[in-house]
Amino acid sequence: MKRIFIFIFLISTVSTLFSQPKKVEAQMIEKKLFGKLADGREVYEYTLSNTNGVKAKIINYGATVVSLEVPDRNGKFSDVVLGYDNIEGYVADKSYFGAIIGRYGNRIGKGKFKLDGKEYQLSINNGENQLHGGTEGFNKKLWTVDATDESNLGPSITLSYVSKDGEEGYPGTVKLTVNYQLTNLNELKINYTGTTDKTTILNPTHHSYFNLTGDPNKTILDEELWIDADKFTPVDKGLITTGELADVKGTPMDFRKPIKVGARINDDYEQLKLGRGYDHNFVLNKHQELIPKVASVYDSSSGRFIEMWTDQPGVQFYTGNFLNGKVKGKNGIMYQQRTGLCLEAQHFPDSPNKPNFPSVVLKPGQVYRQSTIYKFSVK
Repeated sequence: MKRIFIFIFLISTVSTLFSQPKKVEAQMIEKKLFGKLADGREVYEYTLSNTNGVKAKIINYGATVVSLEVPDRNGKFSDVVLGYDNIEGYVADKSYFGAIIGRYGNRIGKGKFKLDGKEYQLSINNGENQLHGGTEGFNKKLWTVDATDESNLGPSITLSYVSKDGEEGYPGTVKLTVNYQLTNLNELKINYTGTTDKTTILNPTHHSYFNLTGDPNKTILDEELWIDADKFTPVDKGLITTGELADVKGTPMDFRKPIKVGARINDDYEQLKLGRGYDHNFVLNKHQELIPKVASVYDSSSGRFIEMWTDQPGVQFYTGNFLNGKVKGKNGIMYQQRTGLCLEAQHFPDSPNKPNFPSVVLKPGQVYRQSTIYKFSVK
């Protein structure tokens, strides 16, 4: 009787083992066709998924983050960046949604600068100035995917673009490589390296528009912002920096303690009127440190929280002032003013024409490097 019982137990155990579904490891990187450009070149989307279910979707057109799915305090996942459903949207895009910007993030006055005694005239695409690298900047280029990696720290993708001498008026052939890693700590790490064969200027940045509510029908005005900056760089009517480093104390530019984005955005303050809201570079207090924490954003309705680290001297805070309800984004939603905010790690705007600003000059033999991290959590 005892032997029969043992036999039945063994048969039952084996049957149970074989009847249970096998555990399938989640695919950390998934590649699929996103669309085709007018000349037939294919654009691919790479989905990076970490062990917490967070997903970052990146296309090789503009090295663009097209989606970033993170949970709220109840565990509900939503996409927290603005963008488009298809490649046609990104080709026609004038808002720089999610892209890598270059060669020069932000504005250069009159699109001119001098380098080694020679004046360079860049393409003009923002009034009389150049903005974000010109009419066909890095955001409008098809990047090469050099590698993908599924390490224990989290999946990553490495992309590169070679900008030829004279492109958009810039001197030197520049190769920029960007690595995105989605860590298992829910960090989106962005590491840049750049080289040139001729003395030039280089100041790339990342241009995601965040909306932590997860609902772009809502604005970002109730989200609480902190920036570790005692000073900012005022602008003129063309939004070109004046060269001054102004104190934030006593002004609506003071985010040294967390405060809602919308708390003072409509104040009777000249800089806010010039920018139609916040569109200003903040001079970070701790940029001499390796990669200090410099900013954070908190949405009390969802509990979502972003912390930002960067080794750059400045961060551009922008509140989607030029969105006007005419841009059709994901799911057919018309993006209204202030439905996204940007925190762009950078050197200061118009630095090539401001000797007192940190240098953006890159010479042959030197390597440009930048590290920026956005970490997502809830509270």
